[in-house]
Amino acid sequence: MLKNMRVLLIISGGIAAYKCLTLIRRMRDQGARVRCIMTKSANEFVTKLSVSALSGEKVYSDLFSLTDENEMGHIQLSRETDILIVAPATAHILARMAQGLADDLATTVLLATNKKVLVAPSMNNRMWEHQATRQNIAILRERGIVVLGPGSGDMACGEYGEGRMLEPQEILEAIKLELKNDLKLSGLRALVTSGPTHEPIDPVRYIGNRSSGKQGHAIATAIARLGADTTLVTGPTNEPDPLGVHVIHVETAQEMFTACKNSLPTDIAVCAAAVADWQFEKKSKNKLKKVDGPLTLSLIENPDILKTLSLPGNKRPRLVIGFAAETEKLIAKATQKLSSKGCDWIIANDVSPNKKTFGNINNTINFITAERVEIWPKMSKQKIATNLAERIAEVFDTPKAAE
Repeated sequence: MLKNMRVLLIISGGIAAYKCLTLIRRMRDQGARVRCIMTKSANEFVTKLSVSALSGEKVYSDLFSLTDENEMGHIQLSRETDILIVAPATAHILARMAQGLADDLATTVLLATNKKVLVAPSMNNRMWEHQATRQNIAILRERGIVVLGPGSGDMACGEYGEGRMLEPQEILEAIKLELKNDLKLSGLRALVTSGPTHEPIDPVRYIGNRSSGKQGHAIATAIARLGADTTLVTGPTNEPDPLGVHVIHVETAQEMFTACKNSLPTDIAVCAAAVADWQFEKKSKNKLKKVDGPLTLSLIENPDILKTLSLPGNKRPRLVIGFAAETEKLIAKATQKLSSKGCDWIIANDVSPNKKTFGNINNTINFITAERVEIWPKMSKQKIATNLAERIAEVFDTPKAAE
């Protein structure tokens, strides 16, 4: 369950910090990639060298380090992870989290993240029972932060009571349980297309479009994070392959069409790629030379991937989602596309030059079904992907519950 998961472990300054070394090892044994942040006081209990050696990654600690900010800014660090764990979570860091403080790298990342956060409290039993700590825990739980433990037992100070950090194996099992609850698409297969296609004129030139693949790649990532066995068929982009996703790289619309057909059957298909509508009837084997006067090139239609996937039959995905990129009459044209292609949903966006949709990190989409049109507010393409994945999960929730 932890295979290819990106875990960010925040180690604060408590005696239980030594347990994190075992926790890191066990998470990595499960296939997770573990990055670590250490607070200043954590260095009093474990060393950066030990943490780095076991995680296989650089350890981060200084909010104001120019080197760290150049390599991995705190905002990026908070985003490029699937789950955050604070262990040990001392009374001090829990109080700072509850108050929304951001006075070091650890608390800044925690305030900046939009991912699930788990905390494993560790403190003296009197500190755990104090009203201030209880109020802070209540605040954090209300915000959706998951509190793991604490357990009861002998304290380092010689007292006995509740406040011990859970053992590494207990934390690992709790992480798995939380992930299992989030894997709403577990057992399902998904196909996502992304990026542009390049249609060659000759060995040197091609026609294409400005699609960056950011939205399609984000959708594949979001669906995979909900547990679906996900295949991404992508045209040429500069986007890195998403973790935990089977990626097929193609260049032309015909290659994308073939890869999609070979990936069937699937339960979900999201056609986010900006596929070229035409290809050249005759592709030159050699580079075409410049000639005086106009050059005439004959075009023929490319296969219609969305329409083919939407055709009724045994291999039709239960949910087929298309994209419509338009520069005018967005809703009307997207609604017509929904009908003509036979898909279930259309995600429509305005790609007029003034909108700067292509290559941007943000997008504004219209969610269109046969029953309704929803205009979503402007948000990041990652957030759109997350929301869309959740909407997809709702479609499959009732049947799975019935089983």
